[in-house]
Amino acid sequence: MAPGIPPAMDRPHFIGIGGAGMSGIAKILAQRGATVAGSDAKDSETVDALRARGVAVHIGHAAEHLAADATCVVVSSAIRADNPELTRAAERGIPVVHRSDALASLMDGLRPLAVAGTHGKTTTTSMLAVSLSTLGLHPSYAIGGDLDEPGSNADHGDGEIFVAEADESDRSFHKYAPEVAIVLNVELDHHANYASMDEIYASFETFAARIVPGGTLVVSADHEGARELTRRLREQGAPARVVTYGDAPDADVRVLSVVAQGLKSEVTVLLDGEQLTFTVSVPGRHYAHNAVAALAAGAALGIPAADLAPALASYTGVKRRLQLKGEQAGVQVIDSYAHHPTEMAADLEAMRAAAGDARILVLFQPHLFSRTQELGKEMGQALALADASVVLDIYPAREDPIAGVTSALIIDAARAAGADVRAAHDKVTAPEVLAGMAKPGDLVLTMGAGDVTDLGPRILDRLAE
Repeated sequence: MAPGIPPAMDRPHFIGIGGAGMSGIAKILAQRGATVAGSDAKDSETVDALRARGVAVHIGHAAEHLAADATCVVVSSAIRADNPELTRAAERGIPVVHRSDALASLMDGLRPLAVAGTHGKTTTTSMLAVSLSTLGLHPSYAIGGDLDEPGSNADHGDGEIFVAEADESDRSFHKYAPEVAIVLNVELDHHANYASMDEIYASFETFAARIVPGGTLVVSADHEGARELTRRLREQGAPARVVTYGDAPDADVRVLSVVAQGLKSEVTVLLDGEQLTFTVSVPGRHYAHNAVAALAAGAALGIPAADLAPALASYTGVKRRLQLKGEQAGVQVIDSYAHHPTEMAADLEAMRAAAGDARILVLFQPHLFSRTQELGKEMGQALALADASVVLDIYPAREDPIAGVTSALIIDAARAAGADVRAAHDKVTAPEVLAGMAKPGDLVLTMGAGDVTDLGPRILDRLAE
C-alpha cells in the first residue's frame, strides 16, 4: 500500500490550486484522506474536478480564505510575496511549503520515476502513467497536463511506482530523489532563472546527483545538450547508471526506425539485444522518441520491455499536445502547447508529416516577455514552417513587461524567413480572422502555453457560422 498523508499536510491550503502542478498534488492528498482547501484566480474545469472530490476552492485571493486550522500553505514559484493569503499565513505562523517539497513528500516510501528535460516532460510522464496503468501496476502520478478529462493530471494509486514530471524552470526538481530519472533534452530556457547554458548544465547535474544509489539515468543520445550532460556526468563519475537512447549509433537503446502511419507511428528499437516493434498513437518523430525514453525507463524499473512496448500504444494523447479540438466546414482545429522554438518546429513538422498536402495555419501566442526577448527570432523562424500564421500579443503569465519586447520581434523574424504572418492584438476578433483564412482541408493550430487554447472552440464556432 502507498504511504498516507505526509506530516503537517492533513489540512493544506493551496494558493493557485487550479494550476496544473498544484491541482495534481491537491488531488492526491484529497485521495489519501487529507482535508484540502485552496484558492484560484478564476473558476475552471480543473477547479470543478477538485470540488467534485470534496476540495473547498475559493475564487479570488483574500486573507479570509485561509482557514484558521490550516496546517500548511502550499505555493508555487508563481505566487507573489504580497499575496494576501500568504501574508495571513505569516501572521499566523502557518508553515509555507513549496509545491516541489509537497510533491517530494508524496513520493516517500515509493519508487519514484522523475521525467525532466526542456521539452516533452508532460507527454513522456503521461505515456508512463497510462502504460503502467494498462499493465495493472496502479502507479501514482503527477503530470503537468490532463490526460483525457479535467483532473486527470494526477492519481493516487496503490502500486509502488510514482511517476512525476520534474520541472527545471525554478530548480524545483532538485527536491526529488528518484530511483529512475529521464532527461529528454537540455536547452537554454526560463531566462528569468538561468543566465547561461553552464547554469542549465549545473542544474541538471544536481538533479542527476539526486538519483538514489543504484538508480538509473535515462538520457537522450541524440540531443546535443543531453549528450554534453552525459559527458559531464561521466567525467565526474556520476553514481547513477546511465542508459542512453535514440538514433545515434552509440545509443544503449537504439531507435532503428520510426515509420509514420497517419496520426500514428510504428517504432522499432533494439534494447538489450532484443528488437521490438510497437505503435505510438500520436504523430511525430519526437513523440516516438518520448515513447522510447519511457520504454527504457520502465525497463530500468524491472518492467519487461516486451510487456511495456505494446502497452505504450494505449496512450492516445494529453490535452494541449496536438489535441484535436474538433472539425467544422472541412477544417480541423488542433491545440498545441508548444511555446519554445524547438517545440514549435517539432509540432509543425509532425503535423506536416501527418497532413500531407493540407495547408497548416497557426494562431500563435508568445509566452513570457523574457522568452520572447531571448528567442523571438527563433520563434519567427519556426513559424515559417506553417503556410500562414497569426501572432497574438505576448501572454505575460507571472512576468512584468520588458521595454521594447513585443510580438513584433517574432513577426519581423518570421517575415524575414519568408513566412506569411500577420499580427492580431485582439483575442476577440482573432478567431474570426483564422476562420476567414481557412479553407476545407486545412489544419488550424492554436499554439502557445497561455490562454490561446480557449480560442480553438471559438474558431470552430466561426467556421460553423
